[in-house]
Amino acid sequence: MKSLTAFAVLIVLLIFASPLRAQNADSKLRIVVFGAHPDDAQFKAGGSGAKWAKLGHKVKLVSVTNGDIGHWQSAGGPLAQLRKAEVIAADKVLGVETEVLDIHDGELLPTLENRKQITRIIREWKADIVIAHRPWDYHPDHRYTGVLVQDAAFMVTVPYFCPDIPALTKNPVFLYSSDGFQKPYPFKADIAVSLDDVIDQKLAALHLMPSQVYDNGASGNEEFVKNVPPASDDAGRKLWLRKRWEARQISEANRFREALIQWYGPDQGKAVKYAEAFEICEYGRQPNADELRKLFPFFPPH
Repeated sequence: MKSLTAFAVLIVLLIFASPLRAQNADSKLRIVVFGAHPDDAQFKAGGSGAKWAKLGHKVKLVSVTNGDIGHWQSAGGPLAQLRKAEVIAADKVLGVETEVLDIHDGELLPTLENRKQITRIIREWKADIVIAHRPWDYHPDHRYTGVLVQDAAFMVTVPYFCPDIPALTKNPVFLYSSDGFQKPYPFKADIAVSLDDVIDQKLAALHLMPSQVYDNGASGNEEFVKNVPPASDDAGRKLWLRKRWEARQISEANRFREALIQWYGPDQGKAVKYAEAFEICEYGRQPNADELRKLFPFFPPH
């Protein structure tokens, strides 16, 4: 009996020690994406989120600020409510969950309070993968989102930091979403994901965020809007959106072609038309290639 009990304990320990085991009991992966504003997570990882969701994995897109100054014509509570409604609608199309934090757009700071809030979200989601901006960017909210997620990368496993939420038993893999900034170093695509099978789904989701897509958010103006089909021309708007975003995702695929070939093989990697890309943060768990294939289960077999 003692030997049987010892054997059972050993099996349990092996299961919980495995770095490939999902944080939740049903072994479905759990992914959380942090974007600074209500649109960033959808823009940067919406396609990959849809791919995980199609396979039954759990994905949440989090807006760290409420976007309440993110339009050239309006601001305040009504804009925050509008942008929240937009991302909720978009995320339903992607098949993922939504959370929008009530922090003013343009006012995000890397405070202890905000670090605790990010830590709690990661723990509550029992994340296996965490994605965020790199901590250098043109927008301070983007930078500080990256800093806050980095600051949470170790703390999510520390039991007496935010002890009201159980610490994670293993550290997630932390990833950066792609950008074009060169200093202190350029973005490096450790992972590139083909969006060829979900590009229509991603475009359908982005179509439901008109304040950012068709009005161009805080960077818009009357001249910009004149060149966009009116809201009454739904088909015209979708065509306009497709031209702009297909070009953007094609550029991502061409820019990160080597990573696509690495993960999809020469023939399939060279044929990918649309892509999203991610860089492994040096904080958090450092996965090997086999682990990454399990975390990104839509890659073809090795």
